[in-house]
Amino acid sequence: MRLTRRAAVTTLALVSSVALAACGSTASDTSTADGADSAVSGEVTVFAAASLQKAYEELALAFTETNPAASVSFDFQGSQDLVAALAEGSSADVLATASTSTMQAAADQGLVEEQTEFATNVLTLIVPVGNPAGVTGLDASLEGADLVICAAAVPCGEATARLAAELGVTLTPVSEEQKVTDVRGKVESGEADAGIVYTTDAAAAGAAVESIALPTSSVMNHYPIAVTSQAKNATAAQAFVDLVLSEAGQEVLASYGFGAPAAK
Repeated sequence: MRLTRRAAVTTLALVSSVALAACGSTASDTSTADGADSAVSGEVTVFAAASLQKAYEELALAFTETNPAASVSFDFQGSQDLVAALAEGSSADVLATASTSTMQAAADQGLVEEQTEFATNVLTLIVPVGNPAGVTGLDASLEGADLVICAAAVPCGEATARLAAELGVTLTPVSEEQKVTDVRGKVESGEADAGIVYTTDAAAAGAAVESIALPTSSVMNHYPIAVTSQAKNATAAQAFVDLVLSEAGQEVLASYGFGAPAAK
């Protein structure tokens, strides 16, 4: 069951405060009377995969409640676009991607420090409310239907290609999007008859779509997070990463449908 927003923020704030205190600073030189860590201040810029938006926005509420001198700004895009932006000189303190391959691309270019997996995700099929095209799955019901998927360079598109290959099906989408939220948006609006998205996106859409479970497969996306190599606010960046990895942070991610890191 999802925590209420106030309960989630309060719990995460407490965890964040404890984690920050454990970073090695003494109470006399870094802590304020309300328990926040005065060393954590300024803006933290987080580049995060589009599928993380709702969960990360909730985590940011807890982060700034614990650290009132800090703020969090986000850029939610397809993981490949975030890595490209970093490579081209865009400034960010934290990178969280929806696949190990995109994070590895960042690591290979020296754009990030040590990476840690913090969540997993799987695919599902969604259709507009009422399923007007009568789609039943990745089968003959898709013939003549407008199917939308992610582009192959996008983590959800890479996963879709692996799923199709494993199931032995050929997909003929009418469009391939640069981020999973765009796939979801086209199905929500009725512009598409079906779309392949993460289960977290189906959950985020709520009553705006209907989900059709896909056959069991080995396809799973792994989400890593890292402080960037050129972070302007490395202390706050590490504090945000620690919050994501904390037990309470994991509970928030789970409440949005994310699976636990595979290592756990």
